[in-house]
Amino acid sequence: MSQVKLIEQASDFAIADWLHRHLTLALAKQTGRIAINLPGGSTPFPILAELALRPLDWTRIDVWPGDDRIVEEASQASNVGRIRAQLEPLGARIVPLTQEIIPPHFVLTWLGMGADGHIASLFPNTDPQVHDGQPVRRLLPDPLPPEAPYPRLTLTIPALLDADQVLFVIRGADKRELFEAAMRREHDLPVARLLAAAGQLADCPVTCFA
Repeated sequence: MSQVKLIEQASDFAIADWLHRHLTLALAKQTGRIAINLPGGSTPFPILAELALRPLDWTRIDVWPGDDRIVEEASQASNVGRIRAQLEPLGARIVPLTQEIIPPHFVLTWLGMGADGHIASLFPNTDPQVHDGQPVRRLLPDPLPPEAPYPRLTLTIPALLDADQVLFVIRGADKRELFEAAMRREHDLPVARLLAAAGQLADCPVTCFA
């Protein structure tokens, strides 16, 4: 079983506190810049708004989307556009995904999870591999989500796990059940592959707020 710390019924305030502690410690450990990657969707942005109320040197933080829709940045469907609007005014450097870019080591990989077990844009039909030789891939979910029917760019499992810490924020009983089944390796959906690799290959701790 993957070593996952599961924290129940955490508020956005509590998650922001956790993020603040983790990022403050990471900044204190080195004099240069640090990098994090963030999910899209609606869940992270209220938490980031809470985090913005706490003292943090965003001018030393590079922020990547873990995945993005291939759309204009001004589109409401653009993850990097929403991240830029929220964090660039605080001083963060926002890094859009491209197929040519080489991701850094992240002090934090923050992931969401879909009801089908996808993480980032690694959907079940894309058959994500834990030893993928490419850090970024262009993928097409099948079926296309009706709310976001776009091709995607996504970090792969090895790139996501090149991190000091993986964070999940899971909302809803059905998603929690699916996540806990992934912890027990009862299915082979993308989230289960990442959790298994985090424990066996990357030695990367995972914290899940559920």
